[in-house]
Amino acid sequence: MKHGYIVIVLGFLAACGGGQETEKVLPVIGNCDVVYNKEGENDTICPTIPHFEYLNQDSVTITSGEMKGKIWVAQFFFATCPTICPPMTTQMKRLNEMTKDLKDEIQFISFTINPEHDKPAVLRNYIKKHGITASNWQFLTGNEAETHELGINYFMVHANADENAAGGYAHSDAFTLVDKEGYVRGVYVGTSTEQVDLMEKDIRKLLKHEYGIE
Repeated sequence: MKHGYIVIVLGFLAACGGGQETEKVLPVIGNCDVVYNKEGENDTICPTIPHFEYLNQDSVTITSGEMKGKIWVAQFFFATCPTICPPMTTQMKRLNEMTKDLKDEIQFISFTINPEHDKPAVLRNYIKKHGITASNWQFLTGNEAETHELGINYFMVHANADENAAGGYAHSDAFTLVDKEGYVRGVYVGTSTEQVDLMEKDIRKLLKHEYGIE
């Protein structure tokens, strides 16, 4: 497993407003474009997470539209990962427990990058193995190429098959924070207690100051 988060992920983060920087307590980040109008004025437009559709751990089809109206905390992993995934899952579980009072406002999502192996039954076993009981946490499996593209181009997470990496896949140890409109608002090191603590503070800041939720 390549632990290349700082080099790979931060390399394509760009703070951007998309005309929405006013009143924002966290930056909007992503693969943004600068657009010029007829007057020569420019604006920075950042993409939102596109529509997606996956099977969850219970073999139920889940779409991004069904999770609309919540902020998202997302990670990319695979069940047989021998290196960074177990500590990432431990930290995600800890973050979920720390934000239990906000569970109706937050959707946790774990995308597998090895769907050929990680069928719903495998995901259920993974959940059981890690003692996860949260009702606001979906484990999703679907098209591998589309998942890798979703991670790299939108969630700011490197995720690719790599025969030289432990377990056959290389991916970032990143947790991504997405707001209710689908904009990425933060990327955090998912193996770092300090970074996950910061993410918890930023989640509360985002909900309080932009959505009036405490």
